[in-house]
Amino acid sequence: MDLKKYITDVPDFPSPGVVFKDITPLLNHPSAFKAAIDEMAKFVQEQQATAIVAPEARGFVFASAVAYLTNTKFVLVRKPGKLPRAVEQIEYTLEYGTSKVEMQKGDLTTYDRVVIIDDILATGGTIDAIVELVESQGSTIVGIEFLADITKLHDQELNKKYKVKSLITY
Repeated sequence: MDLKKYITDVPDFPSPGVVFKDITPLLNHPSAFKAAIDEMAKFVQEQQATAIVAPEARGFVFASAVAYLTNTKFVLVRKPGKLPRAVEQIEYTLEYGTSKVEMQKGDLTTYDRVVIIDDILATGGTIDAIVELVESQGSTIVGIEFLADITKLHDQELNKKYKVKSLITY
């Protein structure tokens, strides 16, 4: 299935000059969403992951479904102030500003084999921050997976030390 036809470009969102990749048409099409989840789940199983880590909000959509399908622990990465227990926090750069993310301490262990899942790889700031959070917990990153990769927006050396998979490339 050509998943690319279910992603729409929205110019100047959330700020002028940014072309936002809208995944909601894919989510609105059950067989396209199922195809994406099934393919992502294969990667998680191939890596023998014990945990999936994903950022809010769109990363949650894919990661929670993959975690359910693969019977794998799902660990949340959220904006500051959204998690109730003690957290690790990282500040990072986005293509349209800066942000911070947090992960609860203790949600991962040194025994966890982690696949990080997100919807779109753009500049790579979010993923770099999540990698730092996961590594601060002592876990091993066995893969990073995206629905789509916008290759012109990030350094091609980004995350070369990890096995990276994208279902769609722009």
